[in-house]
Amino acid sequence: MMIVLSYIFSAIYWVYFGLLLLIFHVIQVVCNLIGGYKLRKKSVDVLNFLLIYGLGINGARIRFVGFDNLPKDCPLIIASNHQSTFDIPPIVWAFRKHHPKFVSKKELGKGIPSISYNLRHGGSALIDRKNGRQSMLEIAKLGRHIEKEKYSASIFPEGTRTKDGSVRKFQHPGIAALVKTAPSAKIVPLVIDGNSELIKYGNYPLKFGTKITFKALEAIDPTGRDLKEVTAEIEAMIKKELGK
Repeated sequence: MMIVLSYIFSAIYWVYFGLLLLIFHVIQVVCNLIGGYKLRKKSVDVLNFLLIYGLGINGARIRFVGFDNLPKDCPLIIASNHQSTFDIPPIVWAFRKHHPKFVSKKELGKGIPSISYNLRHGGSALIDRKNGRQSMLEIAKLGRHIEKEKYSASIFPEGTRTKDGSVRKFQHPGIAALVKTAPSAKIVPLVIDGNSELIKYGNYPLKFGTKITFKALEAIDPTGRDLKEVTAEIEAMIKKELGK
């Protein structure tokens, strides 16, 4: 019965998802033209709220934990495990007061309504994963941006998604590049739990009735610390929360 529900309601959600991206692409462009960054960002926040809670169509239950205790008046580096593309909207929404930017592969910067436009115009770092130098330069540029504006940068230290919910070894260079160019930043470990279960059968059907939790752990001050050790600590904290 659950698989039947998954097929039926996933189809409805994907139609809803596609319409949102098309409609909000136009809204973003208009907002950018008449109100610049601030107005466009408000439209992006609304879009991502609708994308997250729209998963309720498919019976998903969404929970955010720990976001009342986020550091204020400093840049944030959001370091999380990575389970699926569904990881992105909750980060945009939950950290909206901190203006989250992303370290994303350059391929996502074109061809996807709303998403590509936001990546190109929102200050994110679009990296070529085959070009280490370009990647580090883009990440460093992002670090300087969040340091200046007291914004946040989201990075997935595993480097890629792990669809089965496992957590791969966290790599430290990206975090190190952000810390170097945003020296006043605090690192917020973020635990994503449930998105791998949501895509258990792939992108279609999405599993009906999935429980999905996003938990912000206590922030870490990396000042003066060995960043390899900090990265390993973040990995261990997230694995512990996931029971890995």
